[in-house]
Amino acid sequence: MAEILGRPHPRVEGRAKVTGAARYASDAREPAGIAHAALVTSPIARGRITGFDLAAAEAVPGLLGVFTHRDVAGAVAHVPHLMAGGYVNSSHRPLHSDAIVYAGQIVALVVARTPEAATAAAAAVRVDYEQDSAAGGFDAPGAETVRLADLKPGHADIRRGDPDAALAASPVRIEARCETPVQHHNPIELFTTRATWDGDRLTVHEPTRYVGAVQHGLAAQLGLAPSDVRVVAGLLGGHFGSKFALSQHTALVALAARRLGRPVSLVPSRRQCFTIANYRPESRHTVRLAAGADGRLSALVHEAEVVTSRFDPFAMEGCDVTASLYACPAIRTQERAVRVDRNTPGPMRAPPEVPYLFALETAMDELAGELGMDPIALRRRNDTATDPVTDKPFTSRPLMACFDAGAAAFGWARRAPRPGVTRDGPWRVGLGCAASVRPVKIAAATMRVRLCADGSAEVATAGHEIGNGITTLLAMGAAERLGVAVERVRVRLGDSALPPSGISGGSSTTTSLMNALALGCEQVRGRLARAAAAPGGPLAGRDPDALALADGVLAAPDGAALPLQAAVGLLDPASVETLAEFVPRGGKPEALDALRAGHIGLTLPDDALAWAFGAQFAEVRVHAETGEIRVPRLTGAFAAGRVLNPLTARSQLVGGMIWGLGSALLEETVVDGAAYRNPDLAEYLVPTAADVGAVEALLVPDPDSQANPLGVKGLGELGIIGVNAAIANAVHHATGRRIRSLPIRIEDVA
Repeated sequence: MAEILGRPHPRVEGRAKVTGAARYASDAREPAGIAHAALVTSPIARGRITGFDLAAAEAVPGLLGVFTHRDVAGAVAHVPHLMAGGYVNSSHRPLHSDAIVYAGQIVALVVARTPEAATAAAAAVRVDYEQDSAAGGFDAPGAETVRLADLKPGHADIRRGDPDAALAASPVRIEARCETPVQHHNPIELFTTRATWDGDRLTVHEPTRYVGAVQHGLAAQLGLAPSDVRVVAGLLGGHFGSKFALSQHTALVALAARRLGRPVSLVPSRRQCFTIANYRPESRHTVRLAAGADGRLSALVHEAEVVTSRFDPFAMEGCDVTASLYACPAIRTQERAVRVDRNTPGPMRAPPEVPYLFALETAMDELAGELGMDPIALRRRNDTATDPVTDKPFTSRPLMACFDAGAAAFGWARRAPRPGVTRDGPWRVGLGCAASVRPVKIAAATMRVRLCADGSAEVATAGHEIGNGITTLLAMGAAERLGVAVERVRVRLGDSALPPSGISGGSSTTTSLMNALALGCEQVRGRLARAAAAPGGPLAGRDPDALALADGVLAAPDGAALPLQAAVGLLDPASVETLAEFVPRGGKPEALDALRAGHIGLTLPDDALAWAFGAQFAEVRVHAETGEIRVPRLTGAFAAGRVLNPLTARSQLVGGMIWGLGSALLEETVVDGAAYRNPDLAEYLVPTAADVGAVEALLVPDPDSQANPLGVKGLGELGIIGVNAAIANAVHHATGRRIRSLPIRIEDVA
């Protein structure tokens, strides 16, 4: 078997993307008679609708209809949140009543013959409201604080040892209070939807990272059989968590299309995307650490609060990671959710680790300063091969290997021990580091694998190409295991009509789909081998398990070989096909049934901790007079199991590191009252080319056969984790100022 995986390979869909030939959900050919929709959203956060004035809207030429709760109340059934056994990113029922429960809530859907007419008519809709007071965030009157354990079944705060006694007895202790802001995804491709009916059958073209949830969720909302709903995603123009499950607007577009008897397309505005999709909520953390004079941790306490909506039991929990990262005999965590009058948050790349690791890694840096230790030496002193909470072993633990590789490449040895002493002209220079860790998730998946007599192959699954390069990996994997050229492998993805696979997220796409592919390819090889080695067959008498597919032949160890076309012809003149059904180790017996029903099914090994690791390094320069902050260098070293394509892997990691820079210095959604005040790319700041210096991502070997059969850990989210802490720690090293609230602004250091 020729080795293809593990070597750099350009994206197989890359040429189509850069030439404009690639097809995204919004690029589907428009059917005849298509109508166009626009949304009307609420400017108030809490209250009720008292009336509509539609006269001006109805006067717009080409208007086909204005749909409000008066027209469709009750038409969309309640469906629970995806993370609560349902399918949606928000369980709030769109256009169900006159109640307003958050700013940006959809209050009307306007449909016209052209996009321009729909936009003009939506702008002309007048809505009268009776406004109530609203709680917009932490400490606001009316905000409700609840224990996460009371909100989310299965969550439990961690208790081990007596951290209070250890804090009191330890010679060195610190307390760090950290805050992270609201952040919104801003994918270039908006949250579009196109709905077409053929009798009672509904087809939806929508950029989603889980076609199964959209299919089954729409069926439940609209009273349809799932088999009568087809969802086509195609390529995704970015999501990073935002195109999560079924959105509220989708059912409304489908309803409008059915009532008008014609296809309907919606392209929402970017401002509307801040509330019709999810976001990363603000968080607050108090981390208390205690250590002996030798730097060994004696106590760790992590208390955290995150914002969520009134109507969904959704909050990202992260203390399970911070409690297990370093050796410590006494640990306590407490997580709370603060329910406010805003839309439901959701995953944003590395959902809990980005804010939670910022707090812990900032505190570890501060503890190193109190001890007079190098920050890497402190982490090395508290490295552990077992989980301090459960005593389970890590399947592999290359954290310090990452720090060693990153420190050597970054030049950490040149770092001055004391902060605020390194200068380069008017620039104060600082170096910072932080750990990057991410539990490995994997899910059940199914995949159709077909080997054709003409030397081509096809793999098909409902999973998605979200920009992570899975199309290329599947083509590489099939080529390697089936003995065909990469260019001869067709990959079909992103369609609910294909064999089901789970959500493309949680860094689980590669771990799940590549293991399913390996299973399917082995089934195809086994069928061919058994037929060829059968009595009277061309390779009779040989062990079928020893026959290998490579370079277009089925070969035996003794040199006997059968051309691929002839091998396929032994079974079927056209192709050999199998449907592989992969269930990960530790997966529940009903995992495939849940997958086919569109439910999320990410799992973790139950006998060990399988984590991906990394070490982030940042050089920061702060101008002594203006306070301008620059980051000329970022270096990351990452260990994520077997790396299947180093080219796309480094691309993923570098992109994540740049996003981490934005998390540290730029990104913040401003909440005023209970509304977002900068919902556009003019005022919501993201890194540009001028903000980014040299970025280097190193790949550290991490053989780990225990994590899953292929030893793949997934790295899509690893690159962003810890960057914000590394930059904040570098700012402290440059200026002596400890900044614990993100994003770091000029006024914080000037």
